[in-house]
Amino acid sequence: MNQGIITAMKNLVVRVVFDTAPPDVNEVIVVDNENKTPLLVDSLLDGNIARCLNLTADKTLQKGMAVARTGKSIEIPVGDEMIGRVIDALARPIDGQPPIDEKVQRRNIFQLPAASNSFTASKPEILETGIKVIDFFTPFVKGRKIGIIGGAGVGKTVLTMELINNIANSGGGLSFFAGIGERIREGHELYETLKERDLLKNTCMFFGQMDQNPIQRALIGISAVALAEYFRDERGKDILFFADNMYRYVQAKNEVSTVLDQVPSEGGYEPTIFSDVKTLQDRLSSNDKGSITAVQTIYVPADDLSDPAVQMVQHELDSTIVLSRAVAEQGIRPAVDLIQTTSSLLSPDIVGDRHYLLSVQVQGLLQKYESLKGIIAIIGENELSAADRADYAKAKKLITFFSQNMHVMEAQSAEKGESYTREQTLDGIEEIIV
Repeated sequence: MNQGIITAMKNLVVRVVFDTAPPDVNEVIVVDNENKTPLLVDSLLDGNIARCLNLTADKTLQKGMAVARTGKSIEIPVGDEMIGRVIDALARPIDGQPPIDEKVQRRNIFQLPAASNSFTASKPEILETGIKVIDFFTPFVKGRKIGIIGGAGVGKTVLTMELINNIANSGGGLSFFAGIGERIREGHELYETLKERDLLKNTCMFFGQMDQNPIQRALIGISAVALAEYFRDERGKDILFFADNMYRYVQAKNEVSTVLDQVPSEGGYEPTIFSDVKTLQDRLSSNDKGSITAVQTIYVPADDLSDPAVQMVQHELDSTIVLSRAVAEQGIRPAVDLIQTTSSLLSPDIVGDRHYLLSVQVQGLLQKYESLKGIIAIIGENELSAADRADYAKAKKLITFFSQNMHVMEAQSAEKGESYTREQTLDGIEEIIV
């Protein structure tokens, strides 16, 4: 048996020297101690030395402890047993339910699925969310990526919970939720909300929250994607994949990079930020067997949309829903900035001529509203021309129209949640602007 010895430790980094061949990169090796501490091989150095990451942040490790190879990487159970469960990055249940049977088939989270040689261009399929502002400005198209971008406390998680609730209620496939570095309270609220509404039966949940070490926070998204790939490829399922929060993923990778003494890039982020984000995003893809439609929240530090990490993730998205503090302060929910929200999917061949032409008219009115606000602040609304006054009034009605009560906030707001079909939304907009 090829064994190693711990020769050095610094923070979460452990160096292990092996007597013969070292393990493979991404292999899990186990320390011969009471906790059987798992270490993940990060890189190999000269002299049969493996530089490893302490997955569980076990503080009982000591120099001289023996380490054994497993020949395996991090593996998660796959199959129906995972539906309705909440697990961490190492496939350990955190929902208080019994452990998952050891006999259940498992999958290496780092193993990329086999590339498909066949490709057929399918007609874009729109998934209705029941939320007016999203169905109109950033229509959900099966197999594409949508981002919800905003600073702290503007409603990213609430909007995500509403989307999960609405889409799960419509029976639209299997939902995945990956909680990356977010608050424990939010994860608990989401779990209880889904449980109350009997939606756990078609949801898989993964959490690597704020109390976890950065290694587990960096791995949780990859673990969730590995299971989503299984259901897509082996079961032919259409997956709705929610990730909250992609910026926390970058932060976690950044912390791991710091622990490994890597020199940061110009923006202060880890040197491999581009490839790390790209690798995860590329796995959130569709093929001829099934689709993964991804909804990702992105925290904006200091409300700065030009932050390099925010820009990096944004480049991977088809649509971006921008939540604004200024809109939230007006009491409008969801607090969507209608001007900055964009979608490459808002084209006639996807949404139809009627929807597309209405979106052009609405954007024109909203742009005019923004330019008139400054003038009105100086000379007052009565000094505008009759046409400008009419357009300004229409824009105000549109902004109010896109406000909507959320089902998942019924207990807090005492307001009944609302859902609208895309047809109802288009009818309501036509009434305002025609």
